[in-house]
Amino acid sequence: MDKRITHWSIFLLLSLTWGSSFILMKIGMEGLASYQVASLRLVAAGLSLLPFFFKYIRQTPRGKLPFIILSGILGNGIPAYLFCLAETRIDSALAGILNALTPFMALLAGFVIFKSPFEKRQLTGVSVGLLGVIGLFAGNGMDTSYWYYGFFVLLATVCYGVNISLVHHFLKGFSSLQLSSIALFFCAVFAFPVLWYSHFFPLFAGPQAPWTSLAAGATLGVLGSGIATVLFYILIQHAGAVFASMVTYALPVVAIGWGLLAGEDINWVQLVCLGVILMGVYLVNKK
Repeated sequence: MDKRITHWSIFLLLSLTWGSSFILMKIGMEGLASYQVASLRLVAAGLSLLPFFFKYIRQTPRGKLPFIILSGILGNGIPAYLFCLAETRIDSALAGILNALTPFMALLAGFVIFKSPFEKRQLTGVSVGLLGVIGLFAGNGMDTSYWYYGFFVLLATVCYGVNISLVHHFLKGFSSLQLSSIALFFCAVFAFPVLWYSHFFPLFAGPQAPWTSLAAGATLGVLGSGIATVLFYILIQHAGAVFASMVTYALPVVAIGWGLLAGEDINWVQLVCLGVILMGVYLVNKK
């Protein structure tokens, strides 16, 4: 019973953390540019796992480093910028709904790139999920003036899917903490020049410094990209991958909740399409 309580506690904390990422991006961009928020997130995430980086970098074969760096770029670097760019025009709740497509993209990436087999049921699940996405784009689920910004989120989920397949085929045997600490370190190295040359630091020298945006971006990095990765690894190890994958269902719900509190327009079309997408995710993951 104690283990079950621990597992559910981690599950809820992880769902709240990742589900809150979308509204934190929105808050961060109230005082900072989208690329500054994304860069701040990556730098903060890299710093939060820096002690583990020094521990694991010496244990990692040099031949695997290019794959780990590529994994960081696909799993954290590019999506961080794409999500922030998307949320300059679409609501955080909608971004959270579209993020639920990640399991589909992982399945498709494995099939297209690595020729991994999949079952007819999984193909049905992908089709159902895509119907939900089409409903979001075709209905009144997003501002028609900027509907194409939703494709930035879709592209981010493609990056997530390719990264999952990359890790599965080339980085087996490495712990999530080892991969994350090394990958996020190099993401931080790549992102720091963006902060430096975008005049990010001088912003905090004046009386109108965007401290709230700084706090949101730093929290996004430390919790959303750093600590959350460790929690997810613990959940997979002790509760199993099937239980851990259920986080996919909780993230959009949390994102919608924050969107409602922030005054975003959540309509019935979005809720119906979310239900369709999650049904597709269920079919893909069902054994």
